Amino acid sequence: MSAEKTVGQKNGRSNGKAPVLVVLQLSGGNDFMSTVVPYGDPLYYDFRQTVGIRESDVLHLDSQLGFHPALTEIKELWDEGDAAVISGTGYPEPDRSHFRSMDIWHTANPFEYVAEGWLGRAIRALDPSKRNVVTGVSFGPGLPRAMYLSGTPAVSVAHLEGYGLLTTLEGQRQRSALNVFTRMYAPIEFEEQQMIMDHIGQTGRDAMEAVDLLKTAPATYSSSVEYEQNPLAQSLRDIAQVHTAGLGTRVFYAQHGGYDVHGNQVQTQHKLWREVSRAVRDFFDDLRRHDASEEVVMLIFSEFGRRVRDNGNGTDHGSGGGAFVLGERVKGGLYGEFPSLEPSQQLSGDLHYNNDFRSIYSTLLDRHLGIAPGEIVNGNFEQFDLLEPVGQAR
Repeated sequence: MSAEKTVGQKNGRSNGKAPVLVVLQLSGGNDFMSTVVPYGDPLYYDFRQTVGIRESDVLHLDSQLGFHPALTEIKELWDEGDAAVISGTGYPEPDRSHFRSMDIWHTANPFEYVAEGWLGRAIRALDPSKRNVVTGVSFGPGLPRAMYLSGTPAVSVAHLEGYGLLTTLEGQRQRSALNVFTRMYAPIEFEEQQMIMDHIGQTGRDAMEAVDLLKTAPATYSSSVEYEQNPLAQSLRDIAQVHTAGLGTRVFYAQHGGYDVHGNQVQTQHKLWREVSRAVRDFFDDLRRHDASEEVVMLIFSEFGRRVRDNGNGTDHGSGGGAFVLGERVKGGLYGEFPSLEPSQQLSGDLHYNNDFRSIYSTLLDRHLGIAPGEIVNGNFEQFDLLEPVGQAR
């Protein structure tokens, strides 16, 4: 079946609205072992003597696994059947560098340094004629590498109600940051550098054109949901405003940082996950009240997991993390085997990955957005059966 035909068959939801993907990046390497806690395995408490989550505090999912106690609202989504957990996510030959590992997730290419982001390719497939400059919108500190693609209709917004689109100064800072990034992974071909620079210029032009569209969203938005006053909650509120305004955005991106918990992990992770859990629940509640939730699926990911054994006050860079997929079309449950904690089954003190992250991308691209995933994720990967067919969302 051709990709074009696939798109036509899968684009619609039962409410007649096009599918929308929201990606939430947890920057710094979230400790998956203390997010989805293997409390039923005594080895967990042997390895996590200072940062382990007590069984009495865990939000039980089954007799072996449970959520971190701060994930109360996401546990509610789980109980409603709208939350899937994919354990053991990663890629071959894992890299413990924040920069390189995040770059791999952003480009869907573990083996080569490339400029194109996987979501940039997805946006191009969704809007090949570039008819809508807000097909992709990122809220937060600059356009993520995942959305970079020369000529792609994607813009970055600092804060919607202040018309916080990237200013010229912010664009220059973004360019400087990207230049530093490319030098870190030198040598890089001149043509690729030029493509990156051309894309940044196009992003600025798209941003200016997008102002007139995006500034209309707050005026048409009204909600009884009271989001918390933190950057993530406000980003998700901004996404809700743009989505409910019907501007045709198909891919949204938000970021939440601070997960590099080498120390003070217990307090830090509790604060971070409380912010995520509350903001995500408010976001989906907001969409439901606007009859705008059925078409939305959210992916939550981080660049890697942490070491199996704690360091006395935190955890260090590891591998074998995990991801969440949330939404009304989601078949809630556990997907993928939780990596073994047995020392003989570890990867140099890390969790072994069981599922290539590109399987998650492929699932969302094919079964939700309705676009062929092969060229976007650089290969063919087994997909998860975690989405209800079109028209059967709860």
